[in-house]
Amino acid sequence: MKEKLHRIDLQNVPNHIAIIMDGNGRWAKSKGMQRVFGHRNALTAIRETADTASELGVGYLTLYAFSTENWNRPKLEVDALMSLLVTTLKKELPEFQRKNVKINAIGNLTSLPKNAQKVLANVIDATKDNTKITLTFALSYGSREEIVNAIKNITKKVVNNEIEIEKINDKIINNHLYTFNLPDVDLMIRTSGEQRISNYLLWQMAYAELYFTDVLWPDYRKEHLYDAIIDYQNRERRFGKTSEQIETNE
Repeated sequence: MKEKLHRIDLQNVPNHIAIIMDGNGRWAKSKGMQRVFGHRNALTAIRETADTASELGVGYLTLYAFSTENWNRPKLEVDALMSLLVTTLKKELPEFQRKNVKINAIGNLTSLPKNAQKVLANVIDATKDNTKITLTFALSYGSREEIVNAIKNITKKVVNNEIEIEKINDKIINNHLYTFNLPDVDLMIRTSGEQRISNYLLWQMAYAELYFTDVLWPDYRKEHLYDAIIDYQNRERRFGKTSEQIETNE
Protein backbone atom coordinates (compact mmCIF):
# COMPACT_ATOMS: atom_id res chain seq x y z
CA MET A 1 0.00 0.00 0.00
CA LYS A 2 2.73 2.48 1.00
CA GLU A 3 4.66 1.61 -2.15
CA LYS A 4 1.67 2.61 -4.27
CA LEU A 5 1.25 5.86 -2.35
CA HIS A 6 4.91 6.75 -2.95
CA ARG A 7 4.33 6.30 -6.69
CA ILE A 8 1.67 9.01 -6.73
CA ASP A 9 2.75 12.53 -7.69
CA LEU A 10 0.75 14.68 -5.27
CA GLN A 11 1.32 17.67 -7.56
CA ASN A 12 -0.53 15.92 -10.39
CA VAL A 13 -3.59 14.49 -8.67
CA PRO A 14 -6.83 14.81 -10.69
CA ASN A 15 -8.87 17.75 -9.44
CA HIS A 16 -12.21 16.11 -10.23
CA ILE A 17 -12.82 12.37 -10.09
CA ALA A 18 -16.19 10.92 -11.11
CA ILE A 19 -17.10 7.33 -10.27
CA ILE A 20 -19.76 4.95 -11.58
CA MET A 21 -20.24 2.73 -8.55
CA ASP A 22 -21.19 -0.49 -10.30
CA GLY A 23 -21.48 -4.08 -9.10
CA ASN A 24 -23.52 -3.89 -5.89
CA GLY A 25 -26.14 -6.34 -7.16
CA ARG A 26 -23.64 -8.85 -8.46
CA TRP A 27 -21.65 -8.62 -5.22
CA ALA A 28 -24.78 -9.43 -3.20
CA LYS A 29 -25.81 -12.25 -5.56
CA SER A 30 -22.36 -13.85 -5.23
CA LYS A 31 -23.02 -14.07 -1.50
CA GLY A 32 -26.53 -15.49 -1.93
CA MET A 33 -28.16 -12.24 -0.80
CA GLN A 34 -30.64 -9.75 -2.31
CA ARG A 35 -29.40 -6.69 -4.21
CA VAL A 36 -30.20 -4.36 -1.32
CA PHE A 37 -27.53 -6.13 0.73
CA GLY A 38 -24.98 -4.98 -1.84
CA HIS A 39 -26.14 -1.38 -1.66
CA ARG A 40 -25.82 -1.36 2.13
CA ASN A 41 -22.31 -2.77 1.96
CA ALA A 42 -21.31 -0.16 -0.62
CA LEU A 43 -21.18 2.51 2.09
CA THR A 44 -17.77 1.39 3.31
CA ALA A 45 -16.41 1.84 -0.20
CA ILE A 46 -17.89 5.34 -0.38
CA ARG A 47 -16.36 6.37 2.96
CA GLU A 48 -12.91 4.99 2.19
CA THR A 49 -12.86 6.41 -1.33
CA ALA A 50 -13.93 9.86 -0.17
CA ASP A 51 -11.39 9.83 2.67
CA THR A 52 -8.59 8.72 0.35
CA ALA A 53 -9.45 11.30 -2.29
CA SER A 54 -9.48 14.02 0.34
CA GLU A 55 -6.13 12.88 1.77
CA LEU A 56 -4.54 13.01 -1.69
CA GLY A 57 -5.79 16.52 -2.37
CA VAL A 58 -8.57 15.74 -4.84
CA GLY A 59 -10.85 18.77 -4.86
CA TYR A 60 -14.03 17.18 -6.21
CA LEU A 61 -15.45 13.65 -6.07
CA THR A 62 -18.71 12.91 -7.86
CA LEU A 63 -20.50 9.60 -7.32
CA TYR A 64 -23.20 8.18 -9.61
CA ALA A 65 -25.60 7.11 -6.87
CA PHE A 66 -28.94 6.83 -8.70
CA SER A 67 -29.70 7.38 -12.39
CA THR A 68 -32.95 8.46 -14.03
CA GLU A 69 -33.16 4.94 -15.44
CA ASN A 70 -32.89 3.41 -11.96
CA TRP A 71 -36.48 4.44 -11.25
CA ASN A 72 -37.44 1.48 -13.46
CA ARG A 73 -35.97 -1.00 -11.00
CA PRO A 74 -38.25 -3.04 -8.66
CA LYS A 75 -40.10 -0.81 -6.23
CA LEU A 76 -38.66 -2.69 -3.25
CA GLU A 77 -35.12 -1.89 -4.35
CA VAL A 78 -35.90 1.75 -5.16
CA ASP A 79 -37.61 2.28 -1.78
CA ALA A 80 -34.67 0.66 0.00
CA LEU A 81 -32.20 2.93 -1.83
CA MET A 82 -34.15 6.06 -0.92
CA SER A 83 -34.36 4.96 2.70
CA LEU A 84 -30.63 4.21 2.71
CA LEU A 85 -29.92 7.67 1.30
CA VAL A 86 -31.84 9.36 4.11
CA THR A 87 -30.38 7.32 6.96
CA THR A 88 -26.82 7.58 5.60
CA LEU A 89 -26.92 11.36 5.18
CA LYS A 90 -28.24 11.81 8.72
CA LYS A 91 -25.69 9.42 10.20
CA GLU A 92 -22.70 10.78 8.29
CA LEU A 93 -23.34 14.52 8.80
CA PRO A 94 -21.11 14.76 11.93
CA GLU A 95 -18.31 13.04 9.98
CA PHE A 96 -18.77 15.38 7.03
CA GLN A 97 -18.35 18.30 9.41
CA ARG A 98 -15.36 16.80 11.20
CA LYS A 99 -13.59 16.01 7.91
CA ASN A 100 -14.48 19.39 6.34
CA VAL A 101 -16.47 17.76 3.49
CA LYS A 102 -18.86 19.88 1.44
CA ILE A 103 -21.87 17.91 0.20
CA ASN A 104 -23.42 18.67 -3.17
CA ALA A 105 -26.06 16.96 -5.33
CA ILE A 106 -26.91 17.00 -9.03
CA GLY A 107 -29.86 15.61 -10.94
CA ASN A 108 -33.63 15.94 -11.02
CA LEU A 109 -33.76 16.27 -7.25
CA THR A 110 -37.45 17.18 -7.17
CA SER A 111 -38.25 13.61 -8.24
CA LEU A 112 -36.81 12.26 -4.98
CA PRO A 113 -39.20 11.50 -2.09
CA LYS A 114 -40.00 14.59 -0.03
CA ASN A 115 -38.19 13.28 3.02
CA ALA A 116 -35.06 12.59 0.98
CA GLN A 117 -35.23 16.09 -0.53
CA LYS A 118 -35.50 17.65 2.92
CA VAL A 119 -32.64 15.70 4.49
CA LEU A 120 -30.42 16.26 1.45
CA ALA A 121 -31.11 20.01 1.49
CA ASN A 122 -30.32 20.17 5.21
CA VAL A 123 -26.99 18.37 4.80
CA ILE A 124 -26.02 20.53 1.81
CA ASP A 125 -26.80 23.68 3.78
CA ALA A 126 -25.02 22.46 6.92
CA THR A 127 -21.81 21.71 4.99
CA LYS A 128 -21.84 24.61 2.53
CA ASP A 129 -18.86 26.33 4.14
CA ASN A 130 -16.64 23.23 4.28
CA THR A 131 -13.59 23.42 2.03
CA LYS A 132 -11.51 20.20 2.09
CA ILE A 133 -13.34 18.34 -0.70
CA THR A 134 -16.69 18.64 -2.49
CA LEU A 135 -18.51 15.31 -2.48
CA THR A 136 -21.30 15.32 -5.06
CA PHE A 137 -24.01 12.70 -5.28
CA ALA A 138 -25.63 12.27 -8.70
CA LEU A 139 -29.24 11.43 -7.80
CA SER A 140 -32.02 10.82 -10.30
CA TYR A 141 -29.37 11.96 -12.74
CA GLY A 142 -29.24 11.51 -16.49
CA SER A 143 -26.85 13.48 -18.66
CA ARG A 144 -29.11 13.65 -21.71
CA GLU A 145 -31.96 14.99 -19.58
CA GLU A 146 -29.55 17.52 -18.09
CA ILE A 147 -28.48 18.75 -21.54
CA VAL A 148 -32.07 18.88 -22.82
CA ASN A 149 -33.08 20.97 -19.80
CA ALA A 150 -30.14 23.30 -20.38
CA ILE A 151 -31.17 23.80 -24.02
CA LYS A 152 -34.77 24.55 -22.98
CA ASN A 153 -33.67 27.11 -20.39
CA ILE A 154 -31.26 28.80 -22.77
CA THR A 155 -33.94 28.89 -25.48
CA LYS A 156 -36.37 30.61 -23.10
CA LYS A 157 -33.75 33.26 -22.39
CA VAL A 158 -33.15 33.77 -26.11
CA VAL A 159 -36.88 34.21 -26.67
CA ASN A 160 -37.01 36.71 -23.79
CA ASN A 161 -34.00 38.58 -25.23
CA GLU A 162 -31.86 37.72 -22.20
CA ILE A 163 -29.25 35.94 -24.33
CA GLU A 164 -28.20 36.57 -27.93
CA ILE A 165 -27.89 33.43 -30.05
CA GLU A 166 -24.51 34.55 -31.38
CA LYS A 167 -23.15 34.76 -27.85
CA ILE A 168 -24.05 31.20 -26.82
CA ASN A 169 -20.80 29.39 -26.04
CA ASP A 170 -19.38 26.62 -23.87
CA LYS A 171 -19.50 28.78 -20.77
CA ILE A 172 -23.17 29.67 -21.17
CA ILE A 173 -24.12 26.04 -21.72
CA ASN A 174 -22.03 24.94 -18.76
CA ASN A 175 -23.72 27.52 -16.54
CA HIS A 176 -27.11 25.95 -17.30
CA LEU A 177 -26.11 22.41 -16.37
CA TYR A 178 -26.62 20.77 -12.97
CA THR A 179 -22.83 20.91 -12.59
CA PHE A 180 -22.50 24.67 -13.09
CA ASN A 181 -20.51 24.90 -9.85
CA LEU A 182 -18.15 22.01 -10.64
CA PRO A 183 -15.04 21.82 -12.85
CA ASP A 184 -14.78 19.38 -15.77
CA VAL A 185 -14.02 15.77 -14.90
CA ASP A 186 -10.35 14.75 -15.07
CA LEU A 187 -10.71 11.05 -14.28
CA MET A 188 -13.76 8.79 -14.58
CA ILE A 189 -13.66 5.42 -12.85
CA ARG A 190 -16.12 2.59 -13.40
CA THR A 191 -16.08 -0.53 -11.28
CA SER A 192 -17.31 -4.11 -11.96
CA GLY A 193 -15.71 -4.61 -15.38
CA GLU A 194 -18.35 -2.86 -17.47
CA GLN A 195 -16.86 -0.47 -20.02
CA ARG A 196 -19.46 2.17 -20.79
CA ILE A 197 -20.38 5.58 -19.36
CA SER A 198 -24.13 5.03 -19.00
CA ASN A 199 -25.45 8.54 -19.62
CA TYR A 200 -23.13 10.02 -16.99
CA LEU A 201 -21.63 13.53 -17.24
CA LEU A 202 -21.41 13.41 -21.05
CA TRP A 203 -20.63 17.12 -21.40
CA GLN A 204 -18.33 17.26 -18.38
CA MET A 205 -16.21 14.26 -19.46
CA ALA A 206 -15.22 15.68 -22.85
CA TYR A 207 -11.51 15.27 -22.08
CA ALA A 208 -11.61 12.98 -19.06
CA GLU A 209 -9.38 9.95 -18.77
CA LEU A 210 -11.46 6.77 -18.46
CA TYR A 211 -10.44 3.96 -16.12
CA PHE A 212 -12.23 0.62 -15.82
CA THR A 213 -11.64 -1.99 -13.12
CA ASP A 214 -13.10 -5.44 -12.50
CA VAL A 215 -13.45 -4.76 -8.77
CA LEU A 216 -17.09 -4.76 -7.63
CA TRP A 217 -17.96 -1.52 -5.86
CA PRO A 218 -18.55 -2.96 -2.33
CA ASP A 219 -14.96 -4.28 -2.47
CA TYR A 220 -13.46 -0.97 -3.65
CA ARG A 221 -10.81 0.35 -1.25
CA LYS A 222 -7.97 2.86 -0.92
CA GLU A 223 -5.49 0.74 -2.89
CA HIS A 224 -7.86 0.61 -5.87
CA LEU A 225 -8.11 4.39 -6.01
CA TYR A 226 -4.32 4.54 -5.84
CA ASP A 227 -4.18 2.23 -8.87
CA ALA A 228 -6.55 4.46 -10.85
CA ILE A 229 -4.60 7.63 -10.05
CA ILE A 230 -1.25 6.01 -10.87
CA ASP A 231 -2.67 4.92 -14.23
CA TYR A 232 -4.01 8.46 -14.77
CA GLN A 233 -0.61 9.97 -14.06
CA ASN A 234 1.05 7.67 -16.58
CA ARG A 235 -1.12 9.04 -19.39
CA GLU A 236 -0.44 12.06 -21.56
CA ARG A 237 -3.35 14.48 -21.54
CA ARG A 238 -3.19 16.35 -24.84
CA PHE A 239 -6.59 18.07 -25.08
CA GLY A 240 -6.46 17.86 -28.88
CA LYS A 241 -2.82 18.90 -29.18
CA THR A 242 0.16 16.80 -30.28
CA SER A 243 2.74 15.32 -27.93
CA GLU A 244 5.31 17.76 -29.31
CA GLN A 245 3.09 20.73 -28.50
CA ILE A 246 2.61 19.50 -24.94
CA GLU A 247 6.35 19.07 -24.47
CA THR A 248 7.08 22.61 -25.65
CA ASN A 249 4.00 24.17 -23.97
CA GLU A 250 2.74 25.53 -27.29
